[in-house]
Formats: sequence, C-alpha cells, structure tokens
Amino acid sequence: MSRAVVIGGSGHVGTYLVPRLVEAGYEVVNVSRGQRSAYQPHAAWKSVETIAIDRDAEDAAGTFAGKIVDLEPDIVIDKICFTLDSARQLVTALRGKVDHFLHTGTIWVHGPSVTVPTRESDARAPFGDYGTQKSEIEDYLLREARRSGFPATVVRPGHIVGPGWAPLNPAGHFNTEVFAAMSRGQTLRLPNFGLETVHHVHADDVAQMFTTALANPSSAIGEAFNAVSPAAITLRGYAEAMFAWFGHPSRLEFLPYQEWARAENEDDATATWEHTARSPCHSIAKAERHLGYAPRYSSLAAVQESVRWLRDNGQL
Repeated sequence: MSRAVVIGGSGHVGTYLVPRLVEAGYEVVNVSRGQRSAYQPHAAWKSVETIAIDRDAEDAAGTFAGKIVDLEPDIVIDKICFTLDSARQLVTALRGKVDHFLHTGTIWVHGPSVTVPTRESDARAPFGDYGTQKSEIEDYLLREARRSGFPATVVRPGHIVGPGWAPLNPAGHFNTEVFAAMSRGQTLRLPNFGLETVHHVHADDVAQMFTTALANPSSAIGEAFNAVSPAAITLRGYAEAMFAWFGHPSRLEFLPYQEWARAENEDDATATWEHTARSPCHSIAKAERHLGYAPRYSSLAAVQESVRWLRDNGQL
C-alpha cells in the first residue's frame, strides 16, 4: 500500500481529496497546523492519521522538510506551499525518496488573461506577491523535474468553491451580503460593464485532478495542469444567473470601477480589483487529454451548491 502524505489536508480541497485517496487504497497521513475538522464529514477520515506541525515555524527552523521525510511517504501532496524557499527545502529533502510530488499552484501565475481560454503553455505575466511567488515555485519544480528527474506535478486551481465557505461572488469579492441582496431581489451594482471573467472550480474537481494525476504519472510528472470548471463566466452573466436562481428578475447597475469602489469597503474593493484585473479564463484541454480530467461541476453549479449551504446554515 502506497503511503500518501497530504500537507494541509484538512482544507477546502483536502476535504474531498483525502477521502478519495483512502478509497483508492492509499495509506493517508494528513499534516495540518491544527486539529480542525474537514468541511464535510466522511467515514474515510477514521482511517487517516493526522499529525500537527506548524509549517511556518518549522520552515523558519529548517526542520519542516525533515519531518516530512520522517513520515516515509511514497507520495507527497503539498497544498500549502507559498514560498520558493519552502519548496526548495522539501525538494532537497525528498529527492530520491518519493515516487510523486504534487504541488498546489494557482491560475494566478498567468496574471491577466491575454488569449482565452488560457493554456498552460501560454506566456505568463504574474503580478502581486501571491501570483509571483507561486510562479517562481512552479518554475523551480518543473525545472527540477526536467533537469534531475524530481517527480513533480503542478495543479493550478481556479476560484475554489464548495459547501462550508463563501464563494467568490458576482461582484468579484467574498462578502456574502451580495448573495443576500440578490435573494431579496435588490439591485446589485457591478464595476464597469460586468464583462470581466471569473473561473470557479469545485473543490472535489480539484481533488479529482490530483487523483487522476496520481493514476497517470507518466503523463503528469514534469507538467502543470489548469484545474477549473469547463468554462469561465462574466460577472454580469454570473449575476443574472444567480438572480434567476433566487427567483427574481435581474436588477443590475453598472459604474466605472473607481466610482463603484467608493461605495464599497476597502477589502471588498481590493478583492474585486485583484480578480477583475486578471479576469481568468483557462483551458482544461491539456488535463482532459492527458489525464482524463472530467469536472463534474460547472461554475454555476458549484457556486449554487455552496450558496445553498450558506442559506441552509443561516449564513445568508
């Protein structure tokens, strides 16, 4: 039985990934900073060993990678690596000791969409700390795969959605009051003409990407794959669909971004700028062709499941 160590396995994607791994016959170890439960219960968690390690503290001490090696993994799935130094520590320690190393990247490594849908091979122009650092990590891992045979695969999720947390909304931020207002049939203001795009993905579809990559190592190692729904959606189209889902006619107003932002709190306005400045729209053709990736959820279906959970649990 292969031993899979999932770093950060109690989070959004880990909620679905860990049970998938157990059901596929892996012995699973979940490495987490705390002892929080997954977002959704599953009987598979009873057979999972969870080990508490504070990655930031251990990375600073130079001991985190060694603790992962001590777990004797055949496979490592790193969900929470955000710096190049942290990635280097793991690669150095795990070289020659694992069969497959899978890293969670992000579609933000591309920066603004130029041609759409954006393919993994298209030119990248990341900006901001998160996108830039993730791009550096991805370049390093894939370079190590080519030069030294380190068995790395990069999975790039879009805006992750699932029951238990608030999805990116039609205004381009995470304030659930946007959904609450639409549920009451109130007017929603959107920046510009609402034609910027967002690209969601259900957490279970990201988990599927990881398991299909594990099942196809010869196609996956040394490669990066976009993990998104079959199609991105414009803010306007997203809003119109959600008004209809709530049973109301669409009531939208449009303002230039700067004017729109003055009526929003600073955090929401910043989040909207971050998302609309990139307007992601990504292709999954490579993952379909090489891994057999077949997402179960459209962007809207994923969001609606999440919003239904919010409503049923009194959070709207």
